[in-house]
Amino acid sequence: MNEHVIDLTTISAVVFDSDGVVTDTARGHAAAWKHVFDAFLRGRSAPFDIHDDYVRFVDGRPRLDGIRTFLAARGLTVPEGAPDDDPGTPTVHGLGVAKDRIFKAQVDKYGVAAFPSTVVLLHELRRRGARTAAVSASMHGRRLVGSAGVMHLFDLVLDGNDAALLNLPGQPDPALFLDAARRLGLPAAKVAVVDAALPGIEAGRKGGFGLVVAVAREGGGAAELRARGADVVLSDLGELTVRGRILPSTS
Repeated sequence: MNEHVIDLTTISAVVFDSDGVVTDTARGHAAAWKHVFDAFLRGRSAPFDIHDDYVRFVDGRPRLDGIRTFLAARGLTVPEGAPDDDPGTPTVHGLGVAKDRIFKAQVDKYGVAAFPSTVVLLHELRRRGARTAAVSASMHGRRLVGSAGVMHLFDLVLDGNDAALLNLPGQPDPALFLDAARRLGLPAAKVAVVDAALPGIEAGRKGGFGLVVAVAREGGGAAELRARGADVVLSDLGELTVRGRILPSTS
């Protein structure tokens, strides 16, 4: 079995997509989307597939882009609406508001957990002198990282609010990843990207990052993640080994 390594002689920082890589929130997002889409699709189309549809059309994209992409795949269109639309209104914004409300209620009720293997990897990267960042298309990305108790393990956290402020396009455009690398003071070639979503892996490849690592929990979608540009596909970040630079002792 091949050993999977992050070599800090060539990689100086690692940028993690938070949802499904750092925080165990992808299942909550998927469940909220299914609740909203199934109510809308009733009488229009088949129910939302919580695995296939979520991965292909919604995961890793800004909320409104996910709605547009999924509905287009079903041959459906709705008006854009406005941010103050009532939850569930058959508009892009209305569906987005409904999903956001359901997801926030789940977080408030159950909390947020970080994946233990990711926490171990983050500690090891920082012990050896690598810089780390977390990014998310979600407007709640920063809040979720904080709620999971891992904010201190990142030099930088960017989420959908930052992307909106800078008018950055969503994935598979690499803009948010590239902005993270820029803020870390590094070229993309010196940065590794870790993501679990197809658009994120595609963004990592398009952005020219030095290493693109895909997390396919339970092995799901590994072949397509490779096809989109992943250098390495893992079922868990515990399979990664870090080698190279260590900060000098200050004792």
